[in-house]
This record gives sequence, C-alpha cells and structure tokens, in this order.
Amino acid sequence: MRITGVEFCGVAVTPRTNWCFLLVRTEDGRTGLGECTLANQEALLAAEAARLAARVVGWDAQARNRLARLLPHAQGGLVAQTVLSAFEGALWDLAGQAVGKPIHALLGGALRETVPLYANINRGTNPRTPEGFAAAAGRALAAGFRAIKLAPFDPIIWEDAAEPAWRQGYAEGLARIAAVRAAIGPEHALMVDAHWRFSPGGAARLIQDVAGFDLFWLECPVAEANHAEIRRLRGMANDRGMRLAGAEALAGLAAYRPLIETGCYDVLMPDMKHCGGHEEMRRIAALALTAGVEIAPHNPTGPGCHAHSLHACATLPNLLPLEVQFGETERFFTLCPGASLGFSAGGAAVPGGAGLGVALDEADARATPWKPQATPWLDPRLG
Repeated sequence: MRITGVEFCGVAVTPRTNWCFLLVRTEDGRTGLGECTLANQEALLAAEAARLAARVVGWDAQARNRLARLLPHAQGGLVAQTVLSAFEGALWDLAGQAVGKPIHALLGGALRETVPLYANINRGTNPRTPEGFAAAAGRALAAGFRAIKLAPFDPIIWEDAAEPAWRQGYAEGLARIAAVRAAIGPEHALMVDAHWRFSPGGAARLIQDVAGFDLFWLECPVAEANHAEIRRLRGMANDRGMRLAGAEALAGLAAYRPLIETGCYDVLMPDMKHCGGHEEMRRIAALALTAGVEIAPHNPTGPGCHAHSLHACATLPNLLPLEVQFGETERFFTLCPGASLGFSAGGAAVPGGAGLGVALDEADARATPWKPQATPWLDPRLG
C-alpha cells in the first residue's frame, strides 16, 4: 500500500472559520483523511504538507512508526506537528480500510459505544451579549446536551488590566457566565474557557468571582508554561469545588509529562490535530491515568478531527466529555459523509465501518477554498 500523494485541502466554512484537511493517497486507490486545522496558518500548513509529501511518497502507508513519529523539537513547531498529526490519523484511516475494521478496533477495541459530548457555544453565539449566550445555551440544551462551555472574556487581555475598558470587559464576562448558568439551571455542567487571558493574580481573583457559578472546570486561565502558578491556581479552584483544565495546543507526550508529574491540571485537553495523533493521545492519556488526571480532548473544529477524536475517546478509560463546536455551521454534518457524526442526547455514536468511517466530499470542499481571515481569532499577544 504505497503512498502516491499527500494533498492539503483548506475549506472556508464561515466568514470566521477555515477547516484544513490532509488527504493521503495510495496506489490501490484508497484515500486516508486527517484534519490539520490551525487558525490563520493555512499557507504554512499547505507548505508543510508539500514538504511532507516529498519525504513520504513511495513509502508503505503501513510504516506508521517510521513515517509519523512526532519530534517535540521539530523546527516547524506547531505547524509541522499539526500536519504530522493529520498524517498519522490518515495512516490509521488507511490501515483500517485495508483490513475492513474501524480505527478503534485497531487501537484495542472500544470501551464505550457512545462518547459523551459537551457543547462549546462560543462560535455559535450571536449577539455576544449575556442574552445571546443564554439563548445559545438554551439551543444546546434543546439539542440534548447536558454540559455547556463558553469563552466569555473576549477580548480582554491581562496586559491591558490598567485600562478602564478591561474592568468593563471583565464585568461583561461575568455577566455572560451568570446568564448561561441561569439559563441551564444547576443540574447541567458549566465550563468556562479563559483562553490564557489572565495574569496569575488576575486568575486568582477570577477563581474567587466564578466560585458561585458552580463551574465544572475553569480552562486555560494563564499562560501554559507557568507551571508553578498553574499548580497554585489548581489548588484554589479545587478548594472551591471546580477542576482546572488546559493544555490544548501542546504536541507529544514529552510536552505533557511535566504537567502530569507536577500536578498542574485536573483535566488535560490534548487535541488530535496537534498532539501527534492517536498514538500520542493514548500515551498522554495512559500517563495521566497513573496520576488520576482526566482527559477531555480539545475538539472545536471540523468533522475530520471529530471523527478521529470519537475513535480515540472510545478507547480511553479516564475520559470526560469530548468537546464539539455547537451551532457554528451545518457543514459539520455534510462535508464528510459516511458514518453519522450527529449528536443525540449529549453524545455521539462511535463510527463503525472500515477506517475512519467518513471521507471528505472533495467536490464540496474545493467549491469553497480557504480564505485569509481579516483578523486573527486570538490576539497575537496570547499565542
């Protein structure tokens, strides 16, 4: 099963969002699918995919250990690691297709037939007022979700904390959380993503201010490298009955090991698109399991990552609900036909069939090629 081509395909799905895919072709006519979405890096992803193709064309697609080994010190950084993660997933898809089995069967078999989900309502919320967030949360509940996440503090950044607008933005963020909690009631789980927008001191105040909202977790309050402060904040959060979650944009077990060994987080959030793919996801989860750390994979992008994440989550014993981007675009359900990627009662069925269980509709994808975004979704000062 020799590789004959590796192709990048970027797709514009909303004015704010591009999804990016990697297609690995083999001489027997098969195509493996991976997702390499990384906001505002599409041109670099395409260049890295071309570089990868030059290295792997002609190789046996079954030689996954040789071809898709993640190197934490890769000179291409997260761009190279994201393309490699997609490539690794595509090779698993091809391996499953070759033997007629789903990826989760090749990973040792599913522990569950349905993966629990939570709804990230951030991109599906308009207007971004407390009332708008509450309405989006209500739509998620009506769709069967029992856990909701929002990112309420855009666009404040800790470097601007001396500015009057920062206090106003912070108060508006708390009002959004309050509105969502009131909308979903006390019986549903509520998560808040802070997107690294706080200094350690500001995050300590944040933990105090959100304690009354009974959060299931607070996510990414401070910069990921600040391990000592993350550990301190975890203790503060735990004392108030909430978990601390993070680590969504790291690659490889080597990056996650110090977070686990030093007790930074209650919940780790490796992303199939960045962490190295299935093998690295399982290694990270296995080490986390030895420390009693839970895994809730980061998954707010397209259907390729979602399908791969479902296969991975089916096999992880220390799993919390998987993220999905709720209400952004219906193309999530149509761009990759095959096994159903629909949501039901706050869960998703693990795909059956051979390999990934879904394939990219290439004609549909190429009809709306990716477009440069006028403004980045995240302020460059935050990463």
